[in-house]
Amino acid sequence: MFEKSNRTPIKKNKDVVLLIKGLIIGKVLTLLVIGGLLWWLKPQLWSSATATNQTSENPVATPNGSTYDRMTGIPSGTFNYGGSAAWIPIRQVVDAQIQQARPELQLRYIQPPNGNLSSSVGIQMLLDGKLDFAHSSRPLTAAEKALAQKQGLTLAEMPIAVDGIAAVVHPSLQISGLTVEQLQQIYQGKITNWSQLGGENLPIVPYTRHPQDGSPAAIFSTSEQTFGTNVRSVKSTTAALRLVNQTPGAIYYASARAVVHQCGVKPLPLGENSDRFVPPYREPLSQPCPNQRHQPNLAAFADGSYPLTRNLYAIVKQDGGKAQQAGEAYTRLLLSDQGQQALRQAGFVQAAAATAQNKPAN
Repeated sequence: MFEKSNRTPIKKNKDVVLLIKGLIIGKVLTLLVIGGLLWWLKPQLWSSATATNQTSENPVATPNGSTYDRMTGIPSGTFNYGGSAAWIPIRQVVDAQIQQARPELQLRYIQPPNGNLSSSVGIQMLLDGKLDFAHSSRPLTAAEKALAQKQGLTLAEMPIAVDGIAAVVHPSLQISGLTVEQLQQIYQGKITNWSQLGGENLPIVPYTRHPQDGSPAAIFSTSEQTFGTNVRSVKSTTAALRLVNQTPGAIYYASARAVVHQCGVKPLPLGENSDRFVPPYREPLSQPCPNQRHQPNLAAFADGSYPLTRNLYAIVKQDGGKAQQAGEAYTRLLLSDQGQQALRQAGFVQAAAATAQNKPAN
């Protein structure tokens, strides 16, 4: 009896030790399994969390996070604007995005009474009180500044985008390119036949928009340079492109965004001299058209290697009222990171002056 009662506690102690060891080993194994599972899931969980944060905090991926919905100081109300035909792609692409993101800023485009979309008409409508701000494809003239001053107004021209100017000809014309000086001389009436430029014996038929829309300023460097008597005016780029397609010797110039993607005409490379021509389109020239449209050479417009560009301006009255607030807010939206991405989608690049002076704070 004595010996039996002595052995039982020893056996129970061994069982307890084994049980404790088993529990410890089990817990260690459980921790190892859980740790391994967490290690395996960590990249996926991190990726998911990052994606969620990006979606909620940055609705459009922009370099500095400057998006339409983050801009402050946007006035509420309906504001009239209009002007240069060169701004049509911006109105269609960028302004549509702005309206969706900032519905409190109602932008109403006003068609001019004569139907002529031009910088001059838009600026005059601004001075007449018919617009709150205007679109222009050229700087303000001395006469426009003087007229504003007579009315007790100051007009500010805010550079927004760079627009490449492209010259287009009939698709059958065999010529490798033009210098800017040669293009100017064509429109001054000094060069009248393509044979003078190494082409075939064919009279040159130059077309342009009405001088009021800023067409001379697009290719001429001084106000003393004027169109020759042989230059024919057309009401719209659409009409001009149709005429160029139908006339073997014709030439026309306009915003690269408006003409380089057209299949019925051929855009010409331009150069400061004949040693190097730079195309207004991205090479190689897309074929076949219209399945693959030509695209503007935005890189060359931005770095200055393309020799013929112009700034597009927002013209804003400095009167301290809601019209000024709206014009300046519109400018800030265009110059935001999201606005600049949209401008590139529309076929333009940001003006250097806008980059240096008018870049809005986030």
